[in-house]
Amino acid sequence: MVEWWLGGLAVVLLLASLIARVPGHWWWLRACEFPRLQIGLGGAGCALASPLADPAATPWIAAAGVAVLALELRHVLPWTPLWPVQVKTARDDRPDRCLTLLVANVLTPNRNSDALLATIREQDPDLVLTLESDDWWEQRLDEGLNGGWPHAVRIPLDNLYGMHLYSRRPLVDPTVKWLIQDDIPSIHCGVELESGDRIRFHALHPRPPAPSESEESLWRDGELMLVAKLIHQEPDEPTVVAGDLNDVAWSRSTRLFCRVSGMLDPRRGRGMFSTFHADYPLMRWPLDHVFVSEHFTLKKMQRLPRFGSDHFPILATLCYRPSRADEHETPTATDDEHRDAEGTVEEARERDQDT
Repeated sequence: MVEWWLGGLAVVLLLASLIARVPGHWWWLRACEFPRLQIGLGGAGCALASPLADPAATPWIAAAGVAVLALELRHVLPWTPLWPVQVKTARDDRPDRCLTLLVANVLTPNRNSDALLATIREQDPDLVLTLESDDWWEQRLDEGLNGGWPHAVRIPLDNLYGMHLYSRRPLVDPTVKWLIQDDIPSIHCGVELESGDRIRFHALHPRPPAPSESEESLWRDGELMLVAKLIHQEPDEPTVVAGDLNDVAWSRSTRLFCRVSGMLDPRRGRGMFSTFHADYPLMRWPLDHVFVSEHFTLKKMQRLPRFGSDHFPILATLCYRPSRADEHETPTATDDEHRDAEGTVEEARERDQDT
């Protein structure tokens, strides 16, 4: 009986690993990319437990488990300290050229604003980006931040896609755009550092591929590819992209976003910094992201304590250091990948979403 349970589990995990490799936008395809760590650990468990099965079944159960582990480790290892860092560590950088960013998906029904405001005051970031923030959250943030972050872009919505950006530093030409879908906003602006240098900032929160939200990842992927193309057109402009992308760091679409845009992931070589789901320790993955161009080094990055949302906040201190840009290996896309990105954007703009 044990071999049936172990064998069945090993086969299911192997199928999930292989399905995640299939290109396409259907939500159930892309959903298999999220729990790669959990699937890999499940495969390792099957391999380790295989001696408990009938001796005739042990070899193939062990082989299937090891195959699952190998397939998944290939994807998740770059987001562990076993891998070289992608964004170089800051050293003796001028404080006036550094910027601390706090990103928090507040979960609209969550009403524990005091805990988030306490975290913001404790960390004292230069930029605060909240996602899923509605009118209630706007009022609490405005009152709680009490003018300490005088520059702001406010988009209160009750559809789970509201967005607020508060800044100590001046925001240059802040613009709200509805890139792919007319109910999904994004923020685009310049940020003036204390040194006088200006950087470009993009805040995103595309709709996730899930049965209750969207049957396909097409519209999420289209938004990511559109922003990637915009960044690619101005490679010399120092740029930061942040938000809840409703995608994991190792997914096909996020990796393509980085190659097309040339953006770097500060988590690579440091850790996963899994921010969702805050309530289920065994089912967490990195959904909240901070990407930077090669002009930046990283001083600090950490996942902050939970405050009642289903997401943990994430904090990153980035230092503008263009003289170290050549130390980075900037990802690049092939001509075919650029065409794929363009095709995804065009299809996302042309097709209406069913869900």
